Amino acid sequence: MTENADISTLREAARASKAWPFEEARKVLRHYEGGPSAKAPEKGYVLFETGYGPSGLPHIGTFNEVLRTTMVRRAFEAMSDLPTRLIAFSDDMDGLRKVPDNVPNQAMLTEHLGKPLTAIPDPFGKYESFAHHNNAMLREFLDRYGFDYDFRSSTEQYKSGAFDEPLRNVLRRYQAIMDIMLPTLRKERAATYSPVLPISPTSGVVLQVPVEVVDAEAGLIRFEDEGKIVEHCILSGGAKLQWKVDWAMRWVALGVDYEMYGKDLTDSGVQSGKIAQVLGGRKPEGLIYEMFLDEKGEKISKSKGNGLSLEEWLTYGTQESLAFYAYREPKSAKQLHIGVIPRAVDEYEQFRGQYAGQLLDKQLGNPVHHIHNGDVPAEGPPVSFGLLLNLVGVMGADATAAQIWNYLGNYAEDVSPETHPVLNALVHHALAYNRDFVAPTLKRRAPEENEARALRELDAQLGALGDDATAEDIQTIVYEIGKDPHYGFEQLRDWFKALYQTLLGADQGPRMGSFIALYGVANSRRLIAEALDMVDAG
Repeated sequence: MTENADISTLREAARASKAWPFEEARKVLRHYEGGPSAKAPEKGYVLFETGYGPSGLPHIGTFNEVLRTTMVRRAFEAMSDLPTRLIAFSDDMDGLRKVPDNVPNQAMLTEHLGKPLTAIPDPFGKYESFAHHNNAMLREFLDRYGFDYDFRSSTEQYKSGAFDEPLRNVLRRYQAIMDIMLPTLRKERAATYSPVLPISPTSGVVLQVPVEVVDAEAGLIRFEDEGKIVEHCILSGGAKLQWKVDWAMRWVALGVDYEMYGKDLTDSGVQSGKIAQVLGGRKPEGLIYEMFLDEKGEKISKSKGNGLSLEEWLTYGTQESLAFYAYREPKSAKQLHIGVIPRAVDEYEQFRGQYAGQLLDKQLGNPVHHIHNGDVPAEGPPVSFGLLLNLVGVMGADATAAQIWNYLGNYAEDVSPETHPVLNALVHHALAYNRDFVAPTLKRRAPEENEARALRELDAQLGALGDDATAEDIQTIVYEIGKDPHYGFEQLRDWFKALYQTLLGADQGPRMGSFIALYGVANSRRLIAEALDMVDAG
């Protein structure tokens, strides 16, 4: 096919695909009549936005929102010629309400509670403010992954005057906004609620006080500050808007076409959508996703610091595995902790391995298509991450990369760190994961009597193998011993569990044929001998 024909085929398949990024992208495309060749909106592009509140250190949940939104953006581009942009917006003019648990100099931060995040010193002593520090971390997140985005700071938008006209618009429609918000608030909250939060000219605190509109066009309001009635201009950084009003104002001011958000903001989205209409715009399309949970099943919180950091994931797993984990089932709550990394690494590789042989419609539904925007690597590592972890586990916490490569050279031909960089990365991830999380938990147990008989038979058959024996040959031996009623295993899985517990010190493990081929028959027989020695010692 010609290139144009390829594009036409891809667009047709994308418009029919049930993969969630395409479903989301189609919602945006429907707003522009004429389908794929629709005329661009007045601003010249279709705008995707993500929001971040830098009141705490960014975590994977923050990164995940940009990643998923980028997937929708790329899906949209596969269906349309309309230009697109992505804005990563930081709500860094918010007042600090609570000091996060996972930062230093908490007493200093406590002294600045209530002030805009960009007006609070950096507790790490590296940047102009606490917000500047957290914004820098966020951008490092995004730049490391290669995202194409336009960073916007709320403080810069307000202070530069970019939001002055939208602020006047809020004052013009002040009562209509109050009519939307007041019925949603408790009586005590309603008594002090205002869509506008003035920055106190005396204390610098973001005030939550009732205000009176004096002159909408001049941006003038009146309120009480430290016992005095003050007239104050809200333009050019003199105030910010209450969260739901701010969100709606931004949608309208920037012309946002798509923004996803977490389930915890469902009600906020409803109210902000109504306010956007009052301000003369509309609520953007967007996915309401479920939240990530920690190992205890609790919501990840910036202030608690119970989230998994990007650095932690990339220490123990691949960048692609993180993207894979974020892609899967965005409308289902998922635990996000160290323990999910190994499986995510191997599941990503399984889907990547299937991609080349799939028809186009299946490829568009394959997570790796969205992770790589269709440019999926053809080759993967010759061994699974789980198998590497088991190999490193039996070698102990002091295992080295050079030792691992010696084993890999016996298992697969012509492999080296230079020729197989992906595998080399996995080796280092496996060493780190084993050192920090696996090695401290491994404890081999002595075999039961019937298990010992089965292990002696396995040892004998391994000893009789020729040099050309394959992993499949070894797996057949293991399988047949487990099925033999002489050894008394009620189910085959009982035999495999015994192998894992007596040889590897774990409750779960790899395909034993592959493990023995990788670790070597002689080394594996030594593991069996050590297990049988525990029986004799007992």
